[in-house]
Amino acid sequence: MILVTGANGSLGSATLAALRAGGAAVTGGSRTPGEGTRHLDFDDHASLDLTGVSTLVLISAGYAEDDQVVGRHAAVLDAAMRDGVDHVVYTSLTTAGDHLGFALAHRATERLVRASGLPWTILRNGLYAELFGGLLIWAGDGLESAFGDGALAAVAREDLADAAAAVAGNPARHSGRVYDLVGTPVTAGQVADRLGVPHRTIGLGEYRRRLLDDTPGLLPFQPPMLASIATGIRHGFLAGTTADLTDLLGRPARDPLPVAVAAASAASRPGRG
Repeated sequence: MILVTGANGSLGSATLAALRAGGAAVTGGSRTPGEGTRHLDFDDHASLDLTGVSTLVLISAGYAEDDQVVGRHAAVLDAAMRDGVDHVVYTSLTTAGDHLGFALAHRATERLVRASGLPWTILRNGLYAELFGGLLIWAGDGLESAFGDGALAAVAREDLADAAAAVAGNPARHSGRVYDLVGTPVTAGQVADRLGVPHRTIGLGEYRRRLLDDTPGLLPFQPPMLASIATGIRHGFLAGTTADLTDLLGRPARDPLPVAVAAASAASRPGRG
């Protein structure tokens, strides 16, 4: 049995769907389980029952401070060792993202995975095309961002789910491998061109000010995380490509530009609210 954590999240649910479409014996785990999933709350160690699970797809439990994220992952890995899981597939962060504000939790978890003694595969996922488009800011008659002319080797989330499903479906073939799953470079200007609007660059200081002062609902760790993405893209650190994604998929990757365009278009625009 394959178990995918974070089954109610975007990547977890897409991975679960891809595995089911391929006929795999799979279930999902979530703190709020629904039909076909089981209760699995990383903060409730008593819920971490992995009995009968052969392959664990550990979707990163981000969106928290590093110590909390790493603690959650450690608890799940302890349960995997205790309950006899045969293989762990961990969704990490692209190698080029080492300087990003949320890289440490991923690299620390990779150490835990390697130290667990379990067979493992690490999927170093690139940043989503959906995220790239969603971070563009509608202002007046066009888009603004702190990305400048920098490009991101963005990936459609569905491709990352398909890659995770391919590995989880035949884990022995991928044991001990680290895959760098990045896509085709796209820029904010290209997204704006597709939408027929201008793109204006704002400074990193102005972007940070807006995150801190004008963006309600952000948790304390999120503004520096988002600012690190912006400066990484702006200065060309996240544009490199590899063949790992297409090799795992056995087909060309989806074009990330239309995905980013759709995400930007769906964001709040002046007059649409």
